Amino acid sequence: MKNLNLNDGHTFPIVGFGTYKATEEEGIESVKHALLNGYRLLDTAAAYKNEEAVGKGIKASGIPREDIVVTTKLWREKLSYDMAKEEFEKSLKRLDLDYLDLYLIHWPANAKNYDNWEKANAEVWRALEELQAEGKIKSIGVSNFFEEHLEALSKTAKVKPAVNQIEFHPGYWQPELVAYCKKENITVESWSPLARGKVFENEPLKAIAKSHHTTVAKVCLRWIIQHNVIVIPKSTTKERIEENINLFNFELSKEEMNIINKLPEFGFSGEHPHFWPDRI
Repeated sequence: MKNLNLNDGHTFPIVGFGTYKATEEEGIESVKHALLNGYRLLDTAAAYKNEEAVGKGIKASGIPREDIVVTTKLWREKLSYDMAKEEFEKSLKRLDLDYLDLYLIHWPANAKNYDNWEKANAEVWRALEELQAEGKIKSIGVSNFFEEHLEALSKTAKVKPAVNQIEFHPGYWQPELVAYCKKENITVESWSPLARGKVFENEPLKAIAKSHHTTVAKVCLRWIIQHNVIVIPKSTTKERIEENINLFNFELSKEEMNIINKLPEFGFSGEHPHFWPDRI
């Protein structure tokens, strides 16, 4: 497994396990199965309402806690200093853990929902910095932050975000934002790596998969990690969980990478930081 070094000195696996929609018994079993099949990075969020299942899956796996990188996120309706502290403790309790490896602001505040979005983000970030200083979180980061949000945050931040988790898949990979994050030494992490299934009908992706005797899913995941972007595919199917981590027995050529990079836009979720709770 390839690892990436974050700007704070911590090391994360480049392939992790996403748990969106994995709840209750199904969630517990999928987390357990993922850990027993080599995954060491788990991604959840308060909004997924499955932190308890993820915590139980960790315990059921028998894998030592210190060997697992656990991420969760603060929901966008809780963006104040006090609520950030409260919500963090609730997440930690639901996960039944003593500390988090990565805590993210799930979505930035915006002008539609906050009188002063810059201040709201800054106050939350201050809370996260304090939790990190107390040893309760190893790394702190953001999700769905555009360059303007990161620039605003940098005015008051003492700690630079270690990670920015964004929508990143063939057909919608935000190259300008990715380039900015890389310039600022902020690790990019991909959500919705398979564009909610839209990739499976794409002819160029099917042709590349055929040439490598592999699946479209694995081509997409391989393309992401060849961009040095962390990927967290989600599944509750045992076969898919096992398949999604085995990405290191083939490599996409520069030409194939370029073909995928230049695919016309498709598969965008419609989720946008400026317009929540509505989509574009």
